[in-house]
Amino acid sequence: QVQLVESGGGLVQAGGSLKLSCATSRNIFSINQLDWYRQAPGKQRELVATVTSGGSTDYVDSVKGRFTISRDDAKNRLYLQMNSLKPADTAVYYCHFYEHYYDYWGQGTQVTVSS
Repeated sequence: QVQLVESGGGLVQAGGSLKLSCATSRNIFSINQLDWYRQAPGKQRELVATVTSGGSTDYVDSVKGRFTISRDDAKNRLYLQMNSLKPADTAVYYCHFYEHYYDYWGQGTQVTVSS
């Protein structure tokens, strides 16, 4: 069974930075798209950033210019560098990929940004 384990969350002041990491239990080089999602209290889970195997990236408008998604296929890891954090970024962050009609999720890591 594939496992995704996020780490790197925590409490940070507005304007600060965090780097999230997602470790996978399988090779990721064949996975076309890897994603970071987040879910704030009382809100739906939203797609934050994606990265393809070719290195193309995409971001939700609210994080463009502040967040950077990357992948290290040799280490089977996915990353999310988050800069200039805002209280609105407070949420549980999840790594995700979809393959063979199945969604794979990690357990999430909490990010809290204080004002």
